[in-house]
Amino acid sequence: MNYLYLIIPIVIFFLIGIRIVRPTQRGLIERLGKYYNFASPGFHWIIPIIDRLYQVNVTEQMVDAEPQEIITNDNLNASVDAQVYFRVKSDEESVKDSIYNVNDYTWQIVNLARTTLRNIIGTLTLKSANSERGKINDALYQTLHDETKSWGINIVRTELKEIDPPKDVQETMNKVVKAENEKIAAVDSATAAETVADGVKRAKIKEAEGYKQSKILHAEGEAEAIKLVNEAADKYFVGNAQLLRKLEALESSLEKNTKIVIPTGTELVNIIGDMAGILPLEKKTYHGEPTDGSKLLVNN
Repeated sequence: MNYLYLIIPIVIFFLIGIRIVRPTQRGLIERLGKYYNFASPGFHWIIPIIDRLYQVNVTEQMVDAEPQEIITNDNLNASVDAQVYFRVKSDEESVKDSIYNVNDYTWQIVNLARTTLRNIIGTLTLKSANSERGKINDALYQTLHDETKSWGINIVRTELKEIDPPKDVQETMNKVVKAENEKIAAVDSATAAETVADGVKRAKIKEAEGYKQSKILHAEGEAEAIKLVNEAADKYFVGNAQLLRKLEALESSLEKNTKIVIPTGTELVNIIGDMAGILPLEKKTYHGEPTDGSKLLVNN
């Protein structure tokens, strides 16, 4: 029984000294107020009261710089908020720096980010601050990265959440943006209408040119046809026209019983014969005289 009273305090003392370090953490063991050992993930035992284990989270963390009013270069108040992503490096020296070189690095990062934002945005107008968010992020990141090197911290990235102007300024800016958008829309509409009108104009010109060309071709065709007709008339109709005129004169004379002497062998005799279906008379000679006083024709 006496041994039992001795064992129980020893077991309790042992259990009190047990420490477990998770994979997402690293630890520093101090003995009597001095750095003693580095605690990697796993089981550790420290001497109660004499030793103390400080654990540090080495995963990526985010802190909000919290909204603050900043006066821009054009004397406007802007509400600015940003977020900073960082992590403590997992090696022994960086873990020691995060504890021994800075007091509460999270709080320090927040205040450093707020001060840096005031310095950066204070040199910009409200309009340029809104249009140059990337540059502000880069400048904030570079400043935090340089200032936290001795803290054993790695700044992963910074993000500017918002730059909100006063309400009345925001309303004015919205009106300006709306007016600009309406202007752009009007210009685009006018350009589109001009394009359509230009297309219609070109179509009309093409149509007129086509109509003109068709008229020219038609006139050239008619002129060519007239030319061919004239050439044919000159070639084939001049003599026939003169003969036709003679026939018309003969027809008119016959209608009036006018006697016309037609010389033998003329074209008119042949045409009349062809029209009447008869042959020309052969040449005759007279032999004797009939009793009735008429002359007798005898073929030669």
